[in-house]
Amino acid sequence: MADRNPARVAAPLALLAALLAVVVVVQVSASDDDAPSLAPSATRPAVTQPARRARATPKAYVVKAGDTLTVIADKTGVSLDDIQRLNPDLDPNALQTGERLKLSP
Repeated sequence: MADRNPARVAAPLALLAALLAVVVVVQVSASDDDAPSLAPSATRPAVTQPARRARATPKAYVVKAGDTLTVIADKTGVSLDDIQRLNPDLDPNALQTGERLKLSP
């Protein structure tokens, strides 16, 4: 038994080391999928945002059913204060469907 070949001991150890390396690589790559990558990904193209155009302010707005001044301000991009300033006789609590509001001077 003194004439044992060293390869008989080294081969199983090399196999265990290779399996351990595969397990470590798989775990590290799985945890990297959850974290954002610092390097650009080759599989995902870069997304560019188109330039935003300034929204043109309409001159008037016709009140629709269910509209409030806040909804109209959000739809048109005109502030509540500007709508009230441009429409001094407007009662914000009594908007009528079909009523025409000035949005710019």
